[in-house]
Amino acid sequence: MSEPSSRFWSFSLAVYSDTIVQAECLDLQDRHGIDVNLLLFCAYVGAVGSAVVPDAELRQAASLVNEWHKHVVQSLRRARRALKPFATDPSAIVSSAAALRTDVKAAELESERIEQTILEEWSTRRIAGWLRAEPAAAIAANIRNLLAIYRGSADAPEMPDHLVAAALAATR
Repeated sequence: MSEPSSRFWSFSLAVYSDTIVQAECLDLQDRHGIDVNLLLFCAYVGAVGSAVVPDAELRQAASLVNEWHKHVVQSLRRARRALKPFATDPSAIVSSAAALRTDVKAAELESERIEQTILEEWSTRRIAGWLRAEPAAAIAANIRNLLAIYRGSADAPEMPDHLVAAALAATR
């Protein structure tokens, strides 16, 4: 990482280290197109700041990182996934492809950290004006609002309960 760690990034690393949380978040990402960084952001401001992000401002946050997420994060993710068969295929390029995939994975992770920095800096200027609630309620309200923003399919995403629990545990 080229920049020092932020509170949000440290929180995310702690929460996302839980394999069940990873599975919940990746399921929401893959089935509903939900940005995992926004999920973690909703959990972070709810758990750490007891803040409930107003719907209009959550939409603004999603819009703020949309271009970065779509053109940088997702492009690196697609490249990493595309490299997987070449990095495991028993051919002459396997070691080179595996090394390239490792480099792309590191760049993808750095792009995620940058997206979180954008969200954290944006929220710092606004969080004082947001309503407060008990942390579990704030996290749930924020995530419900985010799921509503992404709800384009007939099947409504379920609340990622393990994410909520891990977010609360990370602040204890």
